[in-house]
Amino acid sequence: MALARPGPIVGLLLAAGAGSRRGGPKALAADEHGPWLTRGVANLMAGGCDRVVVVLGAEADDAAAVLAADPRLLGSAVGVVVADDWATGLSASLRAGLGAIDSDPDLQEARVAVVSLVDYPTLPASAVARSLSGGPAALGVDALRQSVFGGRPGHPVVVGRAHWRDLASTLEGDRGAGRYLREHGAERIDCLDLWDGRDVDGPIG
Repeated sequence: MALARPGPIVGLLLAAGAGSRRGGPKALAADEHGPWLTRGVANLMAGGCDRVVVVLGAEADDAAAVLAADPRLLGSAVGVVVADDWATGLSASLRAGLGAIDSDPDLQEARVAVVSLVDYPTLPASAVARSLSGGPAALGVDALRQSVFGGRPGHPVVVGRAHWRDLASTLEGDRGAGRYLREHGAERIDCLDLWDGRDVDGPIG
C-alpha cells in the first residue's frame, strides 16, 4: 500500500518588492514568455505544490490583477497576502507569507512550505520537484532544505512547519532565511544540472 501524502504542500512566492533597480515591481515584470508572477505560481504548482500563497506589496492591486487575468489559475488553489511592511525588505515578505500559511484554517495539515522568489522566472518545475524528493519521511514538519548551484545557495527552499515561527522571529531587514538555514543545518539539494539558479536583474525591458 502506498504511503499517504503528508498533507498539502504549499508554495510561497515572494513578490512584494518595489524593484527599484529594475524601474518597477518585479511582480509586474514580463518578458516574451509572459508575466513573471503567473509563471512563478505555475512552476511551483507543476513542481508539486498543492496550494500557492503569493506575497504582494508594492502596487499590490495591479499585481493581483495579473494573477486574476491568467486563465490557467482560475479555480486553482492560489491565494494572495499583502505584506503591509513590505518596504522594510525581504524579511517582511517571508514573515507575512509564513504567518498567512500558519494561520490559515484550511492549511493546518500542511507540513512544508516551498519558498521561491518572483525574480526567478526561469525556475523550472523540475527544480521544485527535486527539492521535494524523498517521499513522506523527507517532507515532515522538521524538513529544512536549500537548493544549491555548485555550492552557491539559492531557491527553492523547503521549510517544515516546525521551523515557521522560529524562522519568522529571526527575520529582519532585507535578509531572508539564509542565516537560519545555515545555523540549523539545512540539507543542501544541488540543482545546477537543472538551471543556473540566478535571479534576473537589470531594467525592465
